[in-house]
Amino acid sequence: MTISLSPEDLSEAKLLAEIEPAVGRLIDRHVAVAKEWFPHDYIPYSQGRDFDKEPWTPDHARLSGVAQTAFEVNLLTEDNLPSYHRLIYTMFSKGDGAWKDWVGRWTAEEGRHAIVIRDYLVVTRNIDPVLLERERMQTMLQGYDRPMGALRGLAYTSFQELATRISHQNTGKYSDDPVADRIMLRVAQDENLHMIFYRDALAAAFEVAPSAVMNAIAREVLTFAMPGAGINGFARKAAKMADAGIYDLRIHHDDILMPLLRYWKVFDRTDLDPEAERSREELAAFLTKLDTSARKYDERRAARRAREASTAE
Repeated sequence: MTISLSPEDLSEAKLLAEIEPAVGRLIDRHVAVAKEWFPHDYIPYSQGRDFDKEPWTPDHARLSGVAQTAFEVNLLTEDNLPSYHRLIYTMFSKGDGAWKDWVGRWTAEEGRHAIVIRDYLVVTRNIDPVLLERERMQTMLQGYDRPMGALRGLAYTSFQELATRISHQNTGKYSDDPVADRIMLRVAQDENLHMIFYRDALAAAFEVAPSAVMNAIAREVLTFAMPGAGINGFARKAAKMADAGIYDLRIHHDDILMPLLRYWKVFDRTDLDPEAERSREELAAFLTKLDTSARKYDERRAARRAREASTAE
């Protein structure tokens, strides 16, 4: 049953308080299914060598150029955790309670991701460690700041966690390294549980403030950008990842946006005000254009690869 807050009663603090009991249950569910794991169990330390005795050279890397790029982007994205913590603490943590508990647990679990990915890359010498550290410094000095309210924050984190899960999974598969694949699958499992929490917290908010949630979802779909977009050379690196099929428009449309929109029954709701109806129409038009763009990109990529294969024969 929808319990709609009136516009004069709809403040973010009241909304967060209204759904906090549901958030508490979501945390309990998360804790019950999340599995403890340790980054050191995933690292082949026996492959490590002292860098002062044997400095890194490009021939040490076994990953392909695109795999290196994907790992770099995924790691630098994870490195900005302090900025993400600040943002979600500002959005969700209003005093003690379930929201604060979640922010702390989410941050602690996310902290393992950069640890395990960096240790893998450094121990296996798959990326220049000096370059990697300089990029980390630059990325974290820039930080990440995308001010948004709690509803847009829940929408964004739902899409972003799912997008990160798939990017991690595909990076591991593309690496052609069983060790890397195992690491990225483990990290992706965390991201999936985080997505489920945010997805279901937003679903709870949908029952309290359906029109406000619809507006938030539409705005986030239309303006979505991965949190790593501020990484030096991100557009070029993202293009390489898209060409390799690690994360492209088709994946974004089919595997990120549509599953979540279907889960929330975005196009089935009948409890929206006129503004939210307009947002939903705008969302539908955007999805149609995105689907067309994804099809055209796939066709161009297939044609180019066919030409390259023909030339190579």
